[in-house]
Order: sequence, then C-alpha cells, then structure tokens
Amino acid sequence: MSTVGAAATTAGTMQAVIPSVRSEAAASAGSVKIKAEEVRVFYGTNEALHGVTMDILSNEVIAFIGPSGCGKSTFLRCFNRMNDTVPSARVTGRITLDGRDIYEPGLDVVLLRAQVGMVFQKPNPFPKSIFENVAYGPRLHGLASNRSELGHIVETSLRKAGLWDEVKDRLDAPGTGLSGGQQQRLCIARAIAVSPDVILMDEPCSALDPIATGIIEDLITELKRNFTIVIVTHNMQQAGRVADRTAFFHLGNLIELGPTTQIFMNPKERRTEDYVTGRYG
Repeated sequence: MSTVGAAATTAGTMQAVIPSVRSEAAASAGSVKIKAEEVRVFYGTNEALHGVTMDILSNEVIAFIGPSGCGKSTFLRCFNRMNDTVPSARVTGRITLDGRDIYEPGLDVVLLRAQVGMVFQKPNPFPKSIFENVAYGPRLHGLASNRSELGHIVETSLRKAGLWDEVKDRLDAPGTGLSGGQQQRLCIARAIAVSPDVILMDEPCSALDPIATGIIEDLITELKRNFTIVIVTHNMQQAGRVADRTAFFHLGNLIELGPTTQIFMNPKERRTEDYVTGRYG
C-alpha cells in the first residue's frame, strides 16, 4: 500500500476530526506487557483475523479502531480467551502475557480473566448490591480473609473507579439501580477489585451520554498509572483523547500501528488516511 505523500494538506481535516491528542512519551516508556505473534482467528472455516503481530506496553492506553467487522473486537477477545466461549472459534499463533503463553495447555482461564479484566459495551452489573458487585471477584479468588479486608478492597476499587463518593452511603442498594455511567464505573471497579494487570474495554462508552463518556475517559487516563488498558472504539475523537498509541484494523488485517498523533496526523498507509479522514467507515 502506498505511503501517504502530502500529509500536510490533510492535517487541517484530521485536526477537525481529532480535537486533541495525548503525549507520545508513554508509548516509548513501557516494557512489553502483551506480545501477539501471527495471531489468526477462525470461526469455522472463515478466517476473521489474519496474522496479527503487535506488542502492547505496560501502563499504556492503546486503542483499536476500524470499521465494523474489521477484527478489532475479535483480537481484543483473544487476550482473555473470550473467544473460547464461541464453539466454532479457533485461535492460532502465540500470545504471551509477561512472557507466558496464555494458550498453553493447562493454563487456568479463570485466573487469566482475573489478570486480564474486561469491561463490555453495555454496563452489565450483577443483580446484587453495589458492595457485592465489587466483592464478588475478591471473594471468589480468596483475596480477603475477613469482612474488614473485603470492605477495604471494595472501597479502594470504588475510589479508583471514581464512584466511591457517589455510592458510599448506599452500598447495599442494587447495582442495577445506578445510572448508565455509574453502572459502567461499577463494572470497572469490579474488574479492578481482583488486581488485574490489564483491562480490556470493548466500546465502553457507546451506550453512554456525553457527560458520562467524559467521566469514563478521564478515568481511563487515571487508571493508566496502575494498569495497561486496551480499548476498542468506533469514536476516533475518543481514541485521540485517551490513547497513547492507536492500531487501525481493516478486513481482519492490522494495517497500521503507531503513536496516536502519527496515526491521525501523518499516517503511513493510504487506507489509514482514508479512514481517519472519513472517506469510508
């Protein structure tokens, strides 16, 4: 694919699409947290993802963008083996987390999904109290030896998710009674509570209003201090606001990966330029 030539002529258009971008410094500072090598995903005989290779760095926010059906969510679901839940799915290649192959025989997938938490497109709190939503994982994995320790984990997790001050006086109320944005932050607190290394976010703001979206985006920036975050988003402005690096997918292929400023302001691939400038998508 040809290199983008006159990038300067498109810079104004791209700036209109992406109002602000984050510093590139974090993208070069982290060590490799996840390494994916020649990852392919098949659903039956259909190959949905074609030999994707990339490194994801510690304490970075990396965004996956691209048109619907391009493979970005399929790739995301490889990192905590959620594709295992699809009977026809088959994953080849190699993915390591801190150097360990997450598809090796005998690996405990339940523990993997605690280490690699996931926040879904629509908030999905359990039909339990706010407290029990957050306490569920630590109790399941034996992370607290008594009620006091469990309460500390719940409070710490809700604080990290920016929700404590809003719910501290009603922890026994049902989590499903919160607003949409609060429910999504509760789900983030639930993921944080088991001390993961990585948080996967699959379109976490698509069902939220602009105010709730802004709160979640600010939260993502804060969470990067302690976690590696991989986010799938159709919202290119959101990728520009929160991501250190951005990966563009098209038709099951990784087309380009680089600092977010480069992807939106000076992409190397024509297909990337066409997508971020709105020529298709």
